[in-house]
Amino acid sequence: MTLDQMYQEEIMDRYRNPSNKGVIEKADIYVKEYNSFCGDLIEMYLKLNPDGKISGVKFNGNGCAISQAAADMLADEIKGKSLGYAGSIDEGKMKEMLGIPLGPIRIKCALLALKALKIGVQRYIVKK
Repeated sequence: MTLDQMYQEEIMDRYRNPSNKGVIEKADIYVKEYNSFCGDLIEMYLKLNPDGKISGVKFNGNGCAISQAAADMLADEIKGKSLGYAGSIDEGKMKEMLGIPLGPIRIKCALLALKALKIGVQRYIVKK
C-alpha cells in the first residue's frame, strides 16, 4: 500500500466515522460557510475555556469526503490549543494533514473548514 492510499483510506474513514461531528450548544464561536461551486457546507462550533484555549470543537455539514474529513482533522488539530494557533493554520498545514495531492477544485473543498475557522476566530477577536 502506498502512502497516498493510506491517506485516502484515512480520509474515507473520517468521512464515514467523524469523531468531531455534532453541535455545541451555546458555542463561543459559530460560523457557517458554504462552497457555492460544489455545494459543500460546513458549520464550526468552538467552546473556549476561561484562559482562551479551545476546550471543545465540533463541525456539522455535508459535502464531499474531502471537505468533511478536512473539517474532522482540523477539529482534532485545534482542540486544546489557543485561538492564536487556530488562526495561524494555513493552506500548507491543511495539505499536510490531508496528505494527498489536490487539484484546484478539490483544494477549495479541503479549505472550507479552515475558511470557516478563520472567519470565526476573527469575528470573535474583533467582538472582544
